[in-house]
Amino acid sequence: VRLTVQSTPVDAEIIEQRNKWITCLLLCWFLGVFGVHRFYTGHTALGVVQLLTFGGCGIWTVIDFIIIVSGNLKDAEGNPIKNV
Repeated sequence: VRLTVQSTPVDAEIIEQRNKWITCLLLCWFLGVFGVHRFYTGHTALGVVQLLTFGGCGIWTVIDFIIIVSGNLKDAEGNPIKNV
């Protein structure tokens, strides 16, 4: 007998939020000096500034990485990007 587990909207929302956090974290780690994680979150102006300054010579990238890990980064709409 196979049992199917139906996911609730809350489960799907948690999975989507976790995927956004992981994606943002990996973008910051690998492409942070180009500001790609800022473009991903919708902060295009900050992304352009980080692109032109190579992530503030890497300083902004480290700071953004710490902010992402701590769960305090928000997207352009004000929604938190955090690991749930």
